[in-house]
Amino acid sequence: MSDKLDYIHLTERQLKLKKFLRHKVAVFSSLLLFILYLMVIFADFFAPYGMLTNHKYYLYAPPQISKIRFVDNDGNFRLRPFIYRQVAKRDPKTLRFIYVDDTNKKDFIYLFVEGEKYKMLGLIESNIHLFGVKEGKLFLFGTDIIGRDLLSRIIFGGRVSLSIGLIGVVILVILGTIIGTISGYFGGWYDNIIQRVIEIVRTIPQVALWMALASIIPKEWPSSYVYLGIVIIFGFISWAGLARELRGKVLAIRRSDFIYAAEIAGASAARIIRTHIIPNVFGHIIVIATLSIPIMIIGEAALSFLGLGIKPPMTSWGLLLTKLKEVQTLKHYPWLITPAGFIVVSVLCFNFIGDALRDLNDPHSK
Repeated sequence: MSDKLDYIHLTERQLKLKKFLRHKVAVFSSLLLFILYLMVIFADFFAPYGMLTNHKYYLYAPPQISKIRFVDNDGNFRLRPFIYRQVAKRDPKTLRFIYVDDTNKKDFIYLFVEGEKYKMLGLIESNIHLFGVKEGKLFLFGTDIIGRDLLSRIIFGGRVSLSIGLIGVVILVILGTIIGTISGYFGGWYDNIIQRVIEIVRTIPQVALWMALASIIPKEWPSSYVYLGIVIIFGFISWAGLARELRGKVLAIRRSDFIYAAEIAGASAARIIRTHIIPNVFGHIIVIATLSIPIMIIGEAALSFLGLGIKPPMTSWGLLLTKLKEVQTLKHYPWLITPAGFIVVSVLCFNFIGDALRDLNDPHSK
């Protein structure tokens, strides 16, 4: 009885929200993405060190996240977590640095600890970081070849990897919506020309097209220009799928009685599209946009991994994986693959949310 009353008193938007909240995986994914975006937006605060800060005595230092402890070697319990300070030594056989714990020195981990100075969002000066140690060094995910903290670089790299999908999707949605709606609503020679162009674009392998266009970007361009160029490339070559799907939906809506009534009443084509057609296909646009973001994240990672994407000093999750082209590097320093985990998690989260939104717009789903 209560379910029937819910359907009587709740609006369509409230019903969709209630249905989305039942999708536990999508809700958890939304929360996880919210945390990721919060971290990358305020990366200076969440990262224990700067993106380019190197620690010359800690080259390829291993992760310390598994070494956080509350009980010391003497069995004494500490309320505050700590790590034993790492000391670098040279392996006489391989000449690589190896790190051992100095059990005489404990580095306690604090929240809201003072560290390197930064400008939050380029506006607010501060030196407070979410966590860190007052003495010694803390490398939860280890360091790279020149001693840069991997966790900090992952957080800063997320700014590029996560934003490139969002901005690219905005371009995709604008182009796909306009072109697909025009093709479906006006038909005729408009439709014929647009569909032929879409067929040409879709026959070209997308990854190969990304690589070809990215390689055209001049190498002397600064990192910000390269980033902008890749965003535009992703947006301008990904609209065809959305345009083709919207064309089919608009063709179905075009024959509806309310569209004929609006035309008889003297409404212009622009008004009909804006007032009647776009609201009816908006849910589908959101679903396609959500499912397109992970494709762009993977695309950027692939381009940066191959050396055709983001260039230093800017960084991204794909660029952080470039050192893994050498098998020996992965063998001796396996923690450098950690950025791949963030790519997988973010892609899965967007896919789960996209699946949930697709179910919301399916009238036959339960």
